[in-house]
Amino acid sequence: MKRANVFRICLLVLLSLAGGSAASAQVPKDESEGEFGPVVRAYLGYLRNEQEVVDDRASRHEINRAYYRRNSNRIRALRQMAIRIVEETGNDYLPELEAAAPDEFKNLFENPPKPGTFQPGDVLNNTFRFLGVIRAGEIFYLFARLDPYEQAELMQREKDKENGPAQSTGAQSAQTPTTTPPAPANAVDTTRPRRVNVP
Repeated sequence: MKRANVFRICLLVLLSLAGGSAASAQVPKDESEGEFGPVVRAYLGYLRNEQEVVDDRASRHEINRAYYRRNSNRIRALRQMAIRIVEETGNDYLPELEAAAPDEFKNLFENPPKPGTFQPGDVLNNTFRFLGVIRAGEIFYLFARLDPYEQAELMQREKDKENGPAQSTGAQSAQTPTTTPPAPANAVDTTRPRRVNVP
């Protein structure tokens, strides 16, 4: 009888420990994620999944230590910037984010700019808006990729700036009405009223 009770107690303890570990595995790593909206939570979940993929590849020795460290740091930088954007704007929205170390600028830009030559808010190549620098184990420059409508609008503005003065003078002359001399006082209206045919 006593052995059966001890067995039950041990079994209950083991089940409770197993249940606790399973529950803890389902809880988000950062419990503060609950305060974000569905879009931001989905993005943070995506970053978590990316980290798991990197961890898995490292455990199977598919990637070297430097590659693992760089990508883990990048994921951390993206996460920090995503949370910063949401806290600053209060919106459940994130642009498409890119994090690049200075030696990776060639992956984003045809003619890579020099780090430190641009300020937060600057738009580079009509494609990326610079958001800021985050140190996550190493320095990353964070950019928001502009959507196609923003890119088209910026290119149109640049075109208008280049062609502005010439077009505006041409437009003004085209819009200026031609003045007709006043009709003489004894002039007769030569237009006839149009005949209306009744069916």
